Amino acid sequence: MHAEKDSDPANPGGWKLIVAIADVAHYVHASAPLDREAYKRGNSVYFPDRVVPMLPEALSNELCSLKPHVDRACLAAHLVVDDKGELLRFHFTRALMRSAARLTYEQIQKAADGAPDETTTPLMDKVVTPLYQAYAVLLGARKKRGTLDLEVQENYIRIGADGKVAHIGPRERLDAHKLIEEFMILANVAAASALQEKGMAGLYRVHDVPSPEKLESLRAFLKGFDINLPVGKQLRSIDLARVLEKFIGSDHAPLINEVMLRNQAQAIYSADNIGHFGLALARYAHFTSPIRRYADLVVHRALIRLYKLGEDGLSDPERAKLNETGEHISKTERRAIEAERESNDRYTSLYLSGQVGGIFEARISGVTRSGLFVRLKETGADGLLPMSSLPSDYYMHDEKHHRLTGKSSGRVFQLAGKLRVRLVEADGVRGSLRFMLAEDKREDGAPQRKLSKPGGRQHQHRRRRPHGRKKH
Repeated sequence: MHAEKDSDPANPGGWKLIVAIADVAHYVHASAPLDREAYKRGNSVYFPDRVVPMLPEALSNELCSLKPHVDRACLAAHLVVDDKGELLRFHFTRALMRSAARLTYEQIQKAADGAPDETTTPLMDKVVTPLYQAYAVLLGARKKRGTLDLEVQENYIRIGADGKVAHIGPRERLDAHKLIEEFMILANVAAASALQEKGMAGLYRVHDVPSPEKLESLRAFLKGFDINLPVGKQLRSIDLARVLEKFIGSDHAPLINEVMLRNQAQAIYSADNIGHFGLALARYAHFTSPIRRYADLVVHRALIRLYKLGEDGLSDPERAKLNETGEHISKTERRAIEAERESNDRYTSLYLSGQVGGIFEARISGVTRSGLFVRLKETGADGLLPMSSLPSDYYMHDEKHHRLTGKSSGRVFQLAGKLRVRLVEADGVRGSLRFMLAEDKREDGAPQRKLSKPGGRQHQHRRRRPHGRKKH
């Protein structure tokens, strides 16, 4: 990635940016064996101990992987933005690029924060500083259009040399990560705009508005907080973003965030563009990861054909089945997410199996008639707190407001509420965890009902989280 101030007097304060992505289409040709296998897989799958790649390692880790001072084939997005971060012009070229250094996110963040090392010091003036200055401009545009920034806790699992889990913790999100994300979003917007403006067939990453049912559920929930969503007009992401802003720093913020997240539509791939609701973008495609997503490879081929960059652009047979391709890779993406979740659940349960009896800080991540699902603060692990482990009472399930209320005690267990829980059982085979309320330091002093012996099949529930890591 590259950023420099635009020297054009007609664009004061503007920036010229380049986002260069590995030219996978140069190596993987339509209908060739490599392409058929990549299509079948749809995307790479990431497990704690390994990656199941979409493409062979000879490509993903070698020919299409950046190495310092080595020429690599790329497809480059040339982008011009104004001083407010609005995209003014763009075009795409094929090129050779040579990276100056291989840097980690932490390394470049330290450099930006005033602590460059021997590798980043020579890059400060021409690389690091301009990148962060341009990022500030793009961030301003993001806030202005009202992107829906829902908080999704991401955790990482580190496997030790012995093959066992060495550590589980929250994944740190630095400005360096956000910088790369904003540059990539801009390149994705340019790719989608190029296809749509020139009438070229391709695949879009689309995210629909919430369904009428989900919207009504969200509207009814927010009404309890004296928040009225717009009626009689199309809901915009900025409407929801403004709601989130009202609760920043409040005790209700996690609850509002969780309910909004649950009421969103799922992003998919489609040959028909309907825009991306969450990002507040009218045009959006996936362009920046052709090594690990087949959708991006299709978009690369479409751009190659559009800009007449070679004979390996999108073929007529590919164009004819774009809707089928979109449906297929949307399914492979969901399959990959589910496989990653199940793997993470099993590793997490194995990791916590040595801490049965331990007490943890948690939040309620789900409210059902059979009990509560809770998510641990430190590891992000999910598990069941059965109804039978709650203090003796008759609990009324309020589905609209995501809570259980004790008829006699009046005690409320609500989505996103904080709890202290004790781990009762950790099943590494099923990837399931079972909890009970911690007996000490109870907020209301209510007596704890004894829990029956662990191991009963009625408690072997696994939490199916509605959303995984953030995927645009």
